[in-house]
Amino acid sequence: MDYREAAAFLRARDNYLILTHKRPDGDTIGCAAGLCRALRRLGKTAFVLPNEDATALLAGYLDGLTAPEGYGPDTVVSVDTAVLDLLPGSAQPWRERIDLAIDHHPSLEFFARETCLEADKAACGEIIWKICVELGAMDGEIAAPLYVAVATDCGCFVYANTTPHTHRAAAALMEQGIPVKALNKRHFRTKSMRRMQLERLILQNMHLYHGGTVAVAPISLEMMAQAGATSEDTDDIAAFLGQIDGVLHTATIREHEGGECRISVRTDASKLNATRVCARLGGGGHRAAAGCTVKGTVAEAEAAILSAIDAQLAEPNQD
Repeated sequence: MDYREAAAFLRARDNYLILTHKRPDGDTIGCAAGLCRALRRLGKTAFVLPNEDATALLAGYLDGLTAPEGYGPDTVVSVDTAVLDLLPGSAQPWRERIDLAIDHHPSLEFFARETCLEADKAACGEIIWKICVELGAMDGEIAAPLYVAVATDCGCFVYANTTPHTHRAAAALMEQGIPVKALNKRHFRTKSMRRMQLERLILQNMHLYHGGTVAVAPISLEMMAQAGATSEDTDDIAAFLGQIDGVLHTATIREHEGGECRISVRTDASKLNATRVCARLGGGGHRAAAGCTVKGTVAEAEAAILSAIDAQLAEPNQD
């Protein structure tokens, strides 16, 4: 369904539970908060399912919105979630009960009863903005988290996924009188000392391939401990390597407990399709930004993603 049909679907129902994805970013949290507030403005009962992975940087947007223990929804909505495996542990009881999925990932698996997909949008927040406007529900409290959703998924409007529509959505949200300066400083102009120490370690431990056009960086548990870093300090860390002159494609390997490595791939989409690279390892995403998970050590994960990159670069067609 398109965004108008999604709005009609939401208007006709009540008692909502909104799901976000694990290791949540600004897009999924911002979408959930904005949509929840919009539904409440319409007089609906709506809550966001608590996400155990949410960092302090993002969790505050859900203050007063999270579902109480034992809440039983009539309508379950997922936002910015392409596959069921991306749902956090807390959402597992609802994975077979999702009534509407709203998303912008081309790799979306159609797991919900109804789907609103706009794969040409830089952020799911752009779709939620249109839905909220269609519902006639918009104010500063709704607009602020939606601005965070839009701005964080396009790197404050500098990533290649940014479109005129992205700017139009952001402008309309800004017109609601949101504290843009404070939001931008919080999410794009402030780094903890721990984050800067982690960036130093990344530069020391990264490897360059293909004549310096491919950069691969491990973020091991040991590096995290050495920097004193937490998950909050790794927000959007995958974009860091792309600032190096001459680097076209990057892979950031984040080691997690239990022998699991989460890999984030960023590419020049005209030369390398990130979704196809990650699909070789069971992941997905967008042409220029995708991810996957590999079991094993950081070294094994690096070998796996390099093999996937090499294989995809050898393909004659990146479409």
